[in-house]
Amino acid sequence: MSGVRFIRQPQNLGFIGNVNSGATHARGQWLIILNNDTVVRPGAIDALIDTFAQHENVGLVGAKLLNADGTVQEAGGIVWRDGTAWNWGRGQQRDDPRFNFVRDADYCSGAALAIRRDLFQQMGGFDNHYLPAYYEDTDLAFRVRARGLRVLYQPAAEIFHLEGVSHGRDESSGIKSYQATNAVKFFERWKTTLAKHRENADEPELEAHRAGRSNILIVEACMVTPDQDSGSVRMLNLLKILKADGHHVTFVADNLDGNPKYASLLTSAGVEVLHGKFAGSVRKVLRERGSSLDAVVFCRHYIASQYINMVRGAAPRAKIVFDTVDLHFVREEREAQLLGNAGMARSALLTRTKELAVIAKSDVTLVVSDFEKQLLAQIAPRSEVVVVSNIHVPTDEPAPFSARAGILFVGGFRHPPNVDAIKWYVADVLPHVRRLLPGIVTTVVGSNMPQEIEALSEDGLLIKGFVADTAPLLDTARVSIAPLRYGAGVKGKINEAMNHGIPVVATTCAVEGMQLTTGSEVLVADSAIDFAEAIARVYHDETLWKSLSIAGLKNVHEHFSADAARPAIRMALARE
Repeated sequence: MSGVRFIRQPQNLGFIGNVNSGATHARGQWLIILNNDTVVRPGAIDALIDTFAQHENVGLVGAKLLNADGTVQEAGGIVWRDGTAWNWGRGQQRDDPRFNFVRDADYCSGAALAIRRDLFQQMGGFDNHYLPAYYEDTDLAFRVRARGLRVLYQPAAEIFHLEGVSHGRDESSGIKSYQATNAVKFFERWKTTLAKHRENADEPELEAHRAGRSNILIVEACMVTPDQDSGSVRMLNLLKILKADGHHVTFVADNLDGNPKYASLLTSAGVEVLHGKFAGSVRKVLRERGSSLDAVVFCRHYIASQYINMVRGAAPRAKIVFDTVDLHFVREEREAQLLGNAGMARSALLTRTKELAVIAKSDVTLVVSDFEKQLLAQIAPRSEVVVVSNIHVPTDEPAPFSARAGILFVGGFRHPPNVDAIKWYVADVLPHVRRLLPGIVTTVVGSNMPQEIEALSEDGLLIKGFVADTAPLLDTARVSIAPLRYGAGVKGKINEAMNHGIPVVATTCAVEGMQLTTGSEVLVADSAIDFAEAIARVYHDETLWKSLSIAGLKNVHEHFSADAARPAIRMALARE
């Protein structure tokens, strides 16, 4: 086998000696330390190493260790005040959500560890104080943390550990006997640090999350799907901000969805995702975990209204945060007015009543724009309202004018304003676009596309439907459009286009609350002919295109980035 060097010792140096010797011969950036009684599952090594890039300030990463029968052997370790240690999750189901998100751990077993080679060498490797074996891994984790670095458990790295094969289980003789004597050595070295830990077996569920500054439960309608709707992009980035701020965050969808494709986006960021039988119901989660919660965030009024009354009893010390996502009654009122539909107007009034009732019962309400905050100041003046708008991660240097072509619309079609927008664009705007920009194609992308929109496909109009990764389209389109005739909140399609350096042509409704200056950051038009002429103008004028592109990027960074959102999120969660 090529690419492998075998280092043979004249005698067995024990686990500590052999690992330290191997590290001195290593040449790579990373060290993967594995016991000789481990069986590595596909992808485990990549998952360990990827953790260093996915999270900040990481010093040491451990794997999810499995017993031979597939149950959990260790999901990161807990060290108690007396220095004894627990394998968190031992004997539990491997798919239990409690053991399937990245988290800070007291230690991770030396049976499977990843660390930068230079850091391991700087620290002198495993400490010979614990020769020949046992507690050297726990001590290493504490020394890593003493340097200000994190020790993380990575559940995506699954490794079978055939425990006891090497040295048996009898602690009274052989190498195994050092487990007890080294426990005493470890305690004497770290007893000051351990004084902050709980007594043995005292509330392990809380002790497993000791590193969290508070315990937050997020209740959404369904699983986040950031490739399908802008609300999910906002929620995913909001969750990442909470984790970066040191909170323990648990997410549960009202429909109990735990789709691994999307749940993994959360768990890899350190968010616990309760789902299916492990959640049971939102009410069950509130009953079982309520006493430990510092905050409960309900998203959307129709979710909050179901559970808000039980929170005061189930979670007496939890701050109730209502995330409107957008004010639904505003959008419904505008649709009713646009269509002149009396039935819709009555429905909007009912939504308004429900939404305001939830706001009145909440400690703080999140809205996405200053417009909505000002509206609530008039109709719900006693409510505490905080603006947490869309949140986007800045992209790399966008493609230039010369490398782009075509017109692009991106939007989820479960959202009725997007359906109406494309109907209006195709019927009223597109004929003018064809005249002004002959041969230029408008591409329409979005999830949950209804048949009536799919049927609109014709010459110069490409209806693509759902696209899992829109980045290639955003990187090559020259103009983005937002032809909305009604709606509420802040439009993610505009943020995302600007974040990729694409100038946007939008209606007045579409840019409401987005802190955009017409003419310098966005082009705004409300009639069909004006909308088409604005598209043609920026499509041909490279100087205008560049100025709008630069200004749009700056707007996103100033108002819709994580840095912009963080102070407001902290304000919303602040304890008096």
